[in-house]
Amino acid sequence: MAGQQPVFVVNSGPERQQGRKAQISNITAAKTVSDVIRTCLGPKAMLKMILDPVGGILLTNDGHAILREIEVAHPAAKSMIELSRTQDEEVGDGTTSVIILAGEVLAHSLPLLERGMHPVVIISAYKKALARALQIIDSVSVPVKVDNDEEMLALIKTSIGTKFVQRWSDLMCRLALKAVRTVANIDTTAPTSGDSTNVVVDLKRYARVEKVPGGEIEESRVLDGVMLNKDVTHPKMRRRIENPRIILLDCPLEYKKGESQTNIEITREQDWNRILEIEEEQIRQICDRILELKPDLVFTEKGVSDLAQHFLLKANVTCIRRVRKSDNNRIARATGAQVVNRVEDLREGDVGTQCGLFHIEKLGDEYFTFLEKCKNPKACTILLRGPSKDILNEIDRNLADAMSVARNIIFNPSLAPGGGATEMAISVGLAQYGQSLEGLDVGAVDAVASAMESIPRTLIQNCGGNAIKTLTQLRAKHANGEHSYGVDGNTGKVVEMKQYGLYESASVKIQTLKTAIESASLLLRVDDVVSAKRSQQPGMGAAPQAQNMAMAGEEAMGMPMA
Repeated sequence: MAGQQPVFVVNSGPERQQGRKAQISNITAAKTVSDVIRTCLGPKAMLKMILDPVGGILLTNDGHAILREIEVAHPAAKSMIELSRTQDEEVGDGTTSVIILAGEVLAHSLPLLERGMHPVVIISAYKKALARALQIIDSVSVPVKVDNDEEMLALIKTSIGTKFVQRWSDLMCRLALKAVRTVANIDTTAPTSGDSTNVVVDLKRYARVEKVPGGEIEESRVLDGVMLNKDVTHPKMRRRIENPRIILLDCPLEYKKGESQTNIEITREQDWNRILEIEEEQIRQICDRILELKPDLVFTEKGVSDLAQHFLLKANVTCIRRVRKSDNNRIARATGAQVVNRVEDLREGDVGTQCGLFHIEKLGDEYFTFLEKCKNPKACTILLRGPSKDILNEIDRNLADAMSVARNIIFNPSLAPGGGATEMAISVGLAQYGQSLEGLDVGAVDAVASAMESIPRTLIQNCGGNAIKTLTQLRAKHANGEHSYGVDGNTGKVVEMKQYGLYESASVKIQTLKTAIESASLLLRVDDVVSAKRSQQPGMGAAPQAQNMAMAGEEAMGMPMA
């Protein structure tokens, strides 16, 4: 026995779940995540207070923000949280709805599984239900004019009417619309044939939000240009210039240091002086090359030596150093300048002349550089003011949703009625569609139809209405083909959305539906949850799990442990 190796028994651990048990576990986890943020839907939504490990507090009713912060261990719950992230990345709104819908679809799948239906059959019926639901969304949607400010503002207001900032919703809507219109750019390289659009709206790169605590929320604005958290490098440089000529650099204005270790042997004192002179000459050459183009402003992503500052100051040129690459790109888009990597490559065409005013102001305790009054800028900064950091962070999250909605409308200019009207129309439509089907598909399509009712039901419950009575009224309206009727999120009563002016982006509804049903299908396909074996790194010894198993094997065989 002494010479034998210990025998390892494959132990999948207590986490392993198979077959029906795994499916029920996944459905329960998904439903739990869904129930966490169910109360965050609608204008009367409750807030969640999340405490982070450091002791900070996050106060929000934004579904994505809540799920991003909470910690979960169950794999199905983690996949639900990823779902909210997918929705946020794709369309930026509907993150709460998608989690509630996915949870409900899975919850309605449970009775089907218990009746012995195979998950693949259920998923196949879900695919049919999804295709039919997308047709229903198309039929209840109405077109919108992207150039009409009133229609666009009403639409954006719907998306943030359920959020924390509804008091300032008019201001936020105007900020979002102006920012999106500023950043929207026609891409001449994109194909224009077919359905593809050649409009590019890159909000992440070109619409930056700067949050400055202090001041009133009403002071927030979209700049027709860019703002940076920077001050001039030398106190005597100009802090206000009208119609400046701007040069953007991605190279240091310092003498070139040796790439690797450099040794210089000096025998005479004059040689040392000559070395210093060469360094000065190098900087003088760089500055002379810049000054040939008669700039007023120089931005560089790298450092600026004291000597370079001296030469630029003598020429009455203002210099700002260590600008972030993303900020430099925004300045380029706003002022018409080109970012140049080598001073020797500077040309007249690289100089930006579209900025009307450069000035530096102190906001709170810090200095900020403003490049404003730009002619036709393709990048902008949204300056948010507010009493505290927590409120500013929440406003930022809501503004991001509003901008996403405005962006979606530019790409897909059609609106679906809000207030749960679209979901109710899908529910009634799928119930009628289920009657035309045969066999096992009927139950699964009815399950999706029942799940769709969860959105209007949750809206009614969140504002303290009578869910059964109101849902019955709403179902009757939709059965008569009056698809624009939904729930007033403030009173919990049935109202017509056309008169109420409550419309949402159809692309958000489509994405919500697709994501919810596809993720439910994905989780239904799981029939085994196994813990993966920890990898053993070379030279690091066995993983703790393997060591424990080895010890158990030695003890069982009566062998001495090391």
